Amino acid sequence: MGQSLTKVAEMDWDKLRIFHAVADAGSLTHAGDVLHLSQSAVSRQIRALEESLNATLFHRHARGLILTEQGELLFDATSAMSKRLDAAAARIRDSEEEVFGELRVTTTIGFGTLWLAPRLPQLYKKYPDLNIDLMLEERVLDLPMREADLAIRMKEPSQADLIRKRLMSVHMRLYATPEYLASHGTPTQLSDLNEHRLICQNVNSEQVGAGATFVQSLLANNINSMLYVNNYFGVLQAVLHDLGIGVLPDYVIQDFPNLQRVLPETGSAEVPVFLAYPEELRQSKRISAFRDFVQQEIFSHRKQLAAKDIS
Repeated sequence: MGQSLTKVAEMDWDKLRIFHAVADAGSLTHAGDVLHLSQSAVSRQIRALEESLNATLFHRHARGLILTEQGELLFDATSAMSKRLDAAAARIRDSEEEVFGELRVTTTIGFGTLWLAPRLPQLYKKYPDLNIDLMLEERVLDLPMREADLAIRMKEPSQADLIRKRLMSVHMRLYATPEYLASHGTPTQLSDLNEHRLICQNVNSEQVGAGATFVQSLLANNINSMLYVNNYFGVLQAVLHDLGIGVLPDYVIQDFPNLQRVLPETGSAEVPVFLAYPEELRQSKRISAFRDFVQQEIFSHRKQLAAKDIS
């Protein structure tokens, strides 16, 4: 099949487009309806493609068509081509006045659920035709290989050919509800934590190094009761339900101002937050709109904090 795939580059786009439609529909008839072609015309194109590749692409069954192993390989290739073409077409259609189309954004589960997602209604209000595909995971996606269009990461990206912008800094700190502290008491020193339940991510779970180091230092205080959660959203929910004292990023206070900081002198090292996207998307209106929106939200938060400090 290696030599056959080499021949894909020699195929005309029309045959590949028809193959993709048939594979997607699982039927010559349904694909013909989508393509506005007769079933026989679609069948001839598929047969010609199979002959040129010297490979069988479909198993024919009474209930429809099923891709062969070779067909699966080709469908993976045409799917990737289709996505790239759709993205290119959307970027070409971008104008000075309009922001629309798909924007694939990746960030961590914590930042995505606790900070970014709650602010997206304001973005959609301004750009109702924008479609955000929000990919929340700790794994760093490859932006130059277009696994995503834009990333917000908790460290400076190391990949080449990226435009990067430092957004803010985050610290992991200890928080609890006033109700929990009223019921269980407020720790005044680190050794007091052994009288409380600590809610945090396991030091071996995927997270920023500063967070894991901070948790490790807290565990040295012989804490008796623990609740481990593999993301900060879960930690926050447990804290809000008065289960104990949680290790959380300090940006949660923006949306949960009633949480009280515990042991104010303790916290993690600084965690830089960067926004990054490929150089090739420099002119994208969707990228610009999203970047400006995030920066404006952060600026507004800083103004609120400054006003509180003055008052």
